[in-house]
Amino acid sequence: MVKPVRVWDDVTPEIFATEIRPLGEPALLRGMVRNWPIVSAAIDEPFGAVRYLEKRMANGPLEFALAPPESEGILHYRPDMKAFTYSKRQAPFAEIVAALEASANGANPATIAIQSLDIESHLAGFLIDHPMPLLPQDVAPRIWIGNRAKVATHNDPLDNIACNVAGHRRFTLFPPEQIGNLYMGPLHVTPAGTPISMVHLTNPDLERFPRFTDALESASVAELEPGDALFIPYQWYHHVEALDPLNILINYWWNDALKDGGSPWDAMLHAIMAIRQLPAEQRRAWRANFDHYVFLENGDPGEHLPDFARGILKSSKPEDIDSMRSQLLKALSGQIR
Repeated sequence: MVKPVRVWDDVTPEIFATEIRPLGEPALLRGMVRNWPIVSAAIDEPFGAVRYLEKRMANGPLEFALAPPESEGILHYRPDMKAFTYSKRQAPFAEIVAALEASANGANPATIAIQSLDIESHLAGFLIDHPMPLLPQDVAPRIWIGNRAKVATHNDPLDNIACNVAGHRRFTLFPPEQIGNLYMGPLHVTPAGTPISMVHLTNPDLERFPRFTDALESASVAELEPGDALFIPYQWYHHVEALDPLNILINYWWNDALKDGGSPWDAMLHAIMAIRQLPAEQRRAWRANFDHYVFLENGDPGEHLPDFARGILKSSKPEDIDSMRSQLLKALSGQIR
């Protein structure tokens, strides 16, 4: 049985920083944004939240995803993997809202989803009335608006706080170590830039994907009501179900780790290119190198050296980072030629 995500009440910035984040696990922050005006509007009437947004939304067409009724709300690849189950359209916000309202009483409506809309660009004054006290003010939120939908299991190279504004959402979460049991899809063609699991969580084909049962053993689930928030740690996989005729979520992505050392994703792509095709005994040697120098399995790899001799092993000074970057650029430009 999938275990519930731990629930935290009355979370303060100090509790979040000193008790929740160090655990490295998802956390349901009960009632975290219950006092937001848009949440009050959502609770007052079924479509109150979109009425609130209509008064503030900038003019102009918005992009949204549209999936036909036969997709049953699943935003994924088609069975032949030559296209997605949805298409991208554009329309003014008022037209999208009208379509959501028209679909509200349908037994199997088309799926409509405005995804990852930048709030600062589209909703003037919204941030003043809807503060997020757990994060720095420069973390920009995004808004997601739609009806019932199922977003495939994926992860993000960022920490995430997802605030449920209207409707109910169910998150099913898997730790990063479950990647081998999630049967991830292509790296190069994805719905939104990050790979997704090929397993439909709500109706998994366990004959085709037998290891998914192992992933479920480590899964956790969070049921969010209006006003609740969910902390999703860096790279944790999550499947998202929007459960009501209208669902609105506002999320904050951020990464306060070292930013000038390059992209881990790019490093992995380079490793796929440079290491994966090597003979097994050579991959074994490089696995040991990565464990030692990158993942610090044996502690500080330069601890036995005098400080002046550590060079890039220390890799904390700007000049060390610049030295490594120069070496990489020189090596890659040589490969290109």
